[in-house]
Amino acid sequence: MLIKGYDYGRLVAGEWLLERAGFWSNHLLVMCRFTSGETRPAPEWFGDDGADTDALSEVLLDDQAWPAFHIPFQGGHSAVVVYRNLIGDYGIDYLLTQPDWPRSEDLSSFDGDWYGPGLSWRDIVHITETPDLTAPGVHDTAARLLLLLPLLADDELPPEAPARVNAALAAIGAPDDSAQDTAEHLLRNRRPAASRRGGADSPLSGGGHRHTEPDSDEAAVLWALNLTRPQSDALADALGSRPLPAPAS
Repeated sequence: MLIKGYDYGRLVAGEWLLERAGFWSNHLLVMCRFTSGETRPAPEWFGDDGADTDALSEVLLDDQAWPAFHIPFQGGHSAVVVYRNLIGDYGIDYLLTQPDWPRSEDLSSFDGDWYGPGLSWRDIVHITETPDLTAPGVHDTAARLLLLLPLLADDELPPEAPARVNAALAAIGAPDDSAQDTAEHLLRNRRPAASRRGGADSPLSGGGHRHTEPDSDEAAVLWALNLTRPQSDALADALGSRPLPAPAS
């Protein structure tokens, strides 16, 4: 498996792991926090047990095979989740790719802390609901939503957001009697929108931002990426959002 500009690890297709017991607890516990007086987050929240979670983590953290999960959407774009199992520099990278781009773009990375712009709830839902069925990767809407959920960086969520996450958790086997509480916990621990405005360039992009920051949060991911104007406009179209305003002459 190849991703342009991302050639320092042995990437392997990871989609088959989505059906393995222990995957979702590994992927989503990163969003969970323990607060004194509350229930401690556990694999059982996601329908897993500790043994399955530990066994699956050995596969996800294999330094000889880095699982990558493609989430294809409109215009040939894909969001890609990569378990970056570089010895001494483990993390999870969330990339954006398109065949005509010279390299992948970095949406976010997690290595104990978060880096990168993330995505708004609107963008995550739009990507979730617009799979490119002609491209390989993850097409199931529940799995798409939950794979992207750690990217969530938004200050305000619509009232239906908890129910949407609850339904996705139920679809992947989370217990019915606790899925709603788990959904609300995950959403409470999202990043604020302000953290998408870090101003740092993608470590994979090799260049600076080409656009000034827009007035609207809707286009935050567009200005954060190192894209040409046509690439940015095409991505805006794929995300169903407004293109960035033209630079002042």
